[in-house]
Amino acid sequence: MAKLYNLCRTTTSTTGRGPIALGSAVAGFLSFSSAGVSDGETVTYAIEDGANSEIGRGVYTASGPTLSRSVIRSTDSNNAISLSGSEIGRAHV
Repeated sequence: MAKLYNLCRTTTSTTGRGPIALGSAVAGFLSFSSAGVSDGETVTYAIEDGANSEIGRGVYTASGPTLSRSVIRSTDSNNAISLSGSEIGRAHV
C-alpha cells in the first residue's frame, strides 16, 4: 500500500552533506513520527535551503531522529546540497 506523508515538515540544524538530524515540526505540520513514518522506513524527501534544493530517498531512524540521504535530483549537479542549518525538509512516500 502506498503511503503519503505530505503533512510532515521539520527543521534541522544539520550542516554539510551528511545525514540529517531532524528537528521539530514546522508550525502547522507534523514530525516524521507523528505523521506515521516507521523506524527504518525508506521515504522520498525534499529539502529546501535558500536557493538550493534536493529530492531523494532516505531511511528514517527514530532514535535521534535522523534521515539518511540518497539524492535523486538537486540544484548542485544532482549531488547532495551543502546544508546551512536552516533548511526545511518534508517526506513523501
